[in-house]
Order: sequence, then structure tokens, then C-alpha cells
Amino acid sequence: MEELLRTNNPVTISFVETLMREAGIGVLVADQNMSIVEGSIGIIPRRILVEADRIEQARRIVRDAGLENELRN
Repeated sequence: MEELLRTNNPVTISFVETLMREAGIGVLVADQNMSIVEGSIGIIPRRILVEADRIEQARRIVRDAGLENELRN
């Protein structure tokens, strides 16, 4: 798995997760349970990980969806 993006915006997380699943790309949202540590205030970004061999396809999908500013370098 390779990191596609980080965000603490739950709408973005859900949207990108749906985009990846629709494209048949394996996706994992990491750090979802960090709210226990941070006290549920949402300051720790969640990481969206995708299959390493499909990272470029995933980046294209995110760019096409207008979320290019969310991508990790």
C-alpha cells in the first residue's frame, strides 16, 4: 500500500474511498481510530492508502475529480 493523500475532512475521505472502490483499486483509510488519542477533535489527518502498483491510476482519478491539491507528492 502506498499513501495517496492525507486529510481530516471526512467528506473528502469518503469521496476518495468511493472513487477508488468504483475503479477497483484496493483502498485503506489509516489512522481512523486516532480520535481516541486526540479526544475526537479531528486534528490528526487520516491517510488514504492504495495498492502500490495502481498509485498512478489513483492519482489520475483524484486529479480528474478536482482534488489535485489533496495529493501527496
